Amino acid sequence: MPVIGAPLPEPDRQTSPTTTDDRSSSVGSRIARPDGLAKAAGTARYVDDLVFPRMLHGRTVRSTIAKGTVRAVRPRVGAAEGFVVVDHRDIPGVNVVTLIEDDQPCLVETEVRHIAEPILLLAHEDREALNAAIVDIEYDEQAPLLDPAHSDVVQKRLVVARGDLDAGFADADVIIEGDYTTGHQEQLYIETNGVIAVPEPGGGISLYGSIQCPFYVRRALAVLLDLPPERVRVVQTETGGGFGGKEEYPSMLAGHAALLALEAGRPVKMIYDRTEDMLATTKRHPFRVRHRTGVKRDGTLTAVDIDILCDGGAYVTLTPVVLSRGVLHSVGPYRCDNVRVVGRAVMTNTPPNGAFRGFGAPQTQFAAEVHMERIAEELGVDPVELRERNALRPGDVTITGGRIGADGSALEVLREAVRRSDYHAKRAAYRGTGRGIGLSLFFHGSGFTGDGEKKLASEAALEVTAEGVRVLAGTCDIGQGTRTIHAQIVADVLGIPFEQVTVVDPDTSRVPDSGPTVASRTCMVVGGILQRCAHELRERLDGLSPREYHERHGSLVVSKHYEAPPGLSFDEVNYVGDAYGTYAWACDVAEVELDPDTYQVRPLRITAVQEIGKAIHPVLAGGQIEGGTAQGVGYGLIEEVVMRGGAMANASLTNYLIPTTLDTPRIDVTILEHAYEHGPFGAKGVGELPIDGPAPALLNALRHLGVDLRALPATPERVMEAMCD
Repeated sequence: MPVIGAPLPEPDRQTSPTTTDDRSSSVGSRIARPDGLAKAAGTARYVDDLVFPRMLHGRTVRSTIAKGTVRAVRPRVGAAEGFVVVDHRDIPGVNVVTLIEDDQPCLVETEVRHIAEPILLLAHEDREALNAAIVDIEYDEQAPLLDPAHSDVVQKRLVVARGDLDAGFADADVIIEGDYTTGHQEQLYIETNGVIAVPEPGGGISLYGSIQCPFYVRRALAVLLDLPPERVRVVQTETGGGFGGKEEYPSMLAGHAALLALEAGRPVKMIYDRTEDMLATTKRHPFRVRHRTGVKRDGTLTAVDIDILCDGGAYVTLTPVVLSRGVLHSVGPYRCDNVRVVGRAVMTNTPPNGAFRGFGAPQTQFAAEVHMERIAEELGVDPVELRERNALRPGDVTITGGRIGADGSALEVLREAVRRSDYHAKRAAYRGTGRGIGLSLFFHGSGFTGDGEKKLASEAALEVTAEGVRVLAGTCDIGQGTRTIHAQIVADVLGIPFEQVTVVDPDTSRVPDSGPTVASRTCMVVGGILQRCAHELRERLDGLSPREYHERHGSLVVSKHYEAPPGLSFDEVNYVGDAYGTYAWACDVAEVELDPDTYQVRPLRITAVQEIGKAIHPVLAGGQIEGGTAQGVGYGLIEEVVMRGGAMANASLTNYLIPTTLDTPRIDVTILEHAYEHGPFGAKGVGELPIDGPAPALLNALRHLGVDLRALPATPERVMEAMCD
């Protein structure tokens, strides 16, 4: 049992030669994070801790049907009672939540497309009176479309094709087919969504919130409120987790609070309770993935044909990006000359799905790894040997034709995980005992897909101050330790103590747009920009310390934009070329025990070997791996969103189950480091990779017990059904 207050053990690390950056004393060490003490002591201030003079509380009135039209809306409140009422007619700009497609209204005008869609806004200084207010809504209800297989409204379609598929199947000795399904998953951050909107003199607005992407919110508010961007200020408050759930959705909530604040001329706070947060906000996209694979008797893949159906929900949100990453990771970390992947995302009358850690890759790599296990079983070959035969190696090409760099590590993580877990010995010993062991091999592209980083043109800066150096970047610390790792990178390039580097909290009036805090890009991309800033700053300091320079010359600011690594190209129309500059690689080995009476699966141990280029802060990187693995255990075994009539029927912590400390197995983390030459100190992404592998490893462990399960999560009911078929 862990001892409270005892030092956390560092994950094991195995390091290959890395790209060092002159002197290094902070990078690679377990420096105390600057925000750690305040969070541990409970003095850190989150958005619900903030109070502004004359502040009102806001509430969203939502639809109770999944599809139809609104005939009438009648609030049973009056101006004399102190209520502020806002509907779509009060929007000064365009009634839209600005994102990839301008299809989602901020407030319903007439058409309702999902349950819990926002229709009316109320504000009052008394929260109890606000919640007690009654609004009558009359509808013309219609039959909703809830099954994506029956939807003909396509939100996005993608095709990746390489080689000659027919020839590949003709060359196969065996063709193996399979259908795999994954459901919704709730992000379930500790702190629910919340914002405060404050009207500013002259008609501007300031927005304080628990968010991941302040510049997304600023752009959306500027369009909704018909304001120039410079009159919209967005400040990220301390944020209690995001996992993608606070990427795009806060633009909706911010719009609601801002509309009420401008109407009232007073600050408005809107904090969701847990039920509203779970009922109304985005979830992980459900996928149905069909595989048809041609293989030789020795296990060599000759043809891979994959069809993907993605449920986008009622509006597009980030669905095209999720589908894209799902398609690009759908074959897994394997080489095959003849591939076709067709991905299709469709509309249903359910709340829109959106960003969630992994962004489509957990869904498709689940299908790929369970399918690989079935191939091994069909051929009678060892699952490890099958993966070794087909794993991508440096110099190989991906399904889009991009070339794997020298840091490609599929074989290394596979072999280390097999060795460290004693996989082969346990596979033999567990037979007939009610215990099983399974593995998954997986990878994750670091940064935005294709030319996405070029288009973002992210910017970051360093400023010399009397105390040292200040980091100016728009990326958010949502618990993962961004403040710490950025300060480490800057301190080591400049050769100054870590304590002399401070990081400015994201505030669109003070920091440049560094792009969103998503896609495993914060360390590799933004950290890389800061590294370049630090190099130039060191030259301009000309031997002086930052403090000495400031004393003699005053402030100095060095700013840089993202520069793409040389030699990368990607055709976004045909999906050909380098989808990512590099990949992080991992292998999970899961050990489980199955109760023969209750059909409950108890995870015993997960061995997680992950290659991430360079662990800037090993403890924080290990924490990301442990946390993502635990989330993956929940995704694989117990987290089930029950949808009824288009709404989440278990929108509470009472009956939406997540792993507690008692449900989480021992997680044995090993970090491998094969430097990426264009990452700061060799670093790649780590945030999303860990969630891609646990679910398939767990189901492959069940397959070792003879349970053929191809859907998530592996609840006792599903296990019983699979065993009784």
